Amino acid sequence: MFFHIRDLEVRAGRFDVELAPGEIEFLDPKLRQAGPLKAQGKVELVTGAIGEIRVKGHVSVVMEADCDRCLEPARFPVDADFELYYRPVVEPASHEIAIDDSESEMGFYQGDGIELNDALREYILLALPMQRICREDCKGICPACGQNRNQKDCGCHAEAIDDRWASLKNYGR
Repeated sequence: MFFHIRDLEVRAGRFDVELAPGEIEFLDPKLRQAGPLKAQGKVELVTGAIGEIRVKGHVSVVMEADCDRCLEPARFPVDADFELYYRPVVEPASHEIAIDDSESEMGFYQGDGIELNDALREYILLALPMQRICREDCKGICPACGQNRNQKDCGCHAEAIDDRWASLKNYGR
C-alpha cells in the first residue's frame, strides 16, 4: 500500500492490513514470517516539516529464524505499537554533512511518498532481538563434534585456548 505525499497533504491515510507470509521480503534468508502479519494505524504528514511523514500503528506477527546457538527453528512474536518518522532524501552535497540526534533515529524515503510494506519491514527488523536464540538456556552446538547439546550431551570437552598468547608460552626457554 503506497501513501502519496499529495494525498497526505489533504488528510491522513489509514491502514488495516493482513499480509500473508512472503508479501514482505525481509532480505535475510534465515528470517521467515511464520503467520499472517496484521497491522493497523495511520500515516500522516508532520505539521511544520516539509515532507516529513509519521507512520504510527500496531503490528502483530510471528517471525521464525534459525537459533544462533543450535540452528534449530525458533519463533519470535512481535505484537507492539510503533511510531516511525521519515524525511525525503535530500540531494547529496559535494562535501560531508553532519546529522543531528533527531535525524539519527529517522528513516528517509525517495520519490513521492512511502510504501507501507517498507515501514512494516523496518519496524519488525528493529523489534527482533539482536541475538536470536530458541530459549535462554539453549546449550548450542558442540564445537568439537557438531552435536546439538540440547538433544544429547556428547561428552566432548573442548578446551578454550587463546591463540593470542601462544607465542609467549615458549618465550625465555
